[in-house]
Amino acid sequence: MMPRDECLKILARHHTDQIVIPVYQAAFEWRTIKPQALTYLGVGAMGQASSHGLGMALGRPDKRVIVIDGDGSLLMNLGSLVTIAEANPPNLVHFVCQNNTYEANGGHPIPGASRISFAGFARAAGIESVHEFDDLADFERRIGSVLQQRGPVFVVLKVVAGAHYPQDWSVVHSDTLREEFRAVLARA
Repeated sequence: MMPRDECLKILARHHTDQIVIPVYQAAFEWRTIKPQALTYLGVGAMGQASSHGLGMALGRPDKRVIVIDGDGSLLMNLGSLVTIAEANPPNLVHFVCQNNTYEANGGHPIPGASRISFAGFARAAGIESVHEFDDLADFERRIGSVLQQRGPVFVVLKVVAGAHYPQDWSVVHSDTLREEFRAVLARA
């Protein structure tokens, strides 16, 4: 298992001008690790990160879109994997941080945590480029090539909580940040 924030720091080193859609705890971490205007904060719509990412990828085929989802969140919208596979956006990379809990709702265990495979869900949905990481050194070694693959790309990160990051809900729900995102996206 890998500390989620360490995974995000590695991802941040490979990030250039891609649109990033992080949810819940990953949103707080990403905003601290890599504050930038092309971050669409999908907080408050549990289960919708994959759908937001698909819409963004289809609406802006000229931009790479990176979704940083949670396992509990994705469980609420598994059908989106089939829709993503059918739409086949070449510019979408979907990360799922699997810690086997609904972290945003108090750390309750997700159902079937010992039996389910998110990589298996993605493959069964028809996504061809599927990766799974549970070793930080391996993730760091391979992330560059994974990010270059034609999408849709689905990546499972087996994680544990890392360092503590401030959880300022007024920031992630900020109208100012949303307006800043829209303005930068229009110019990008």
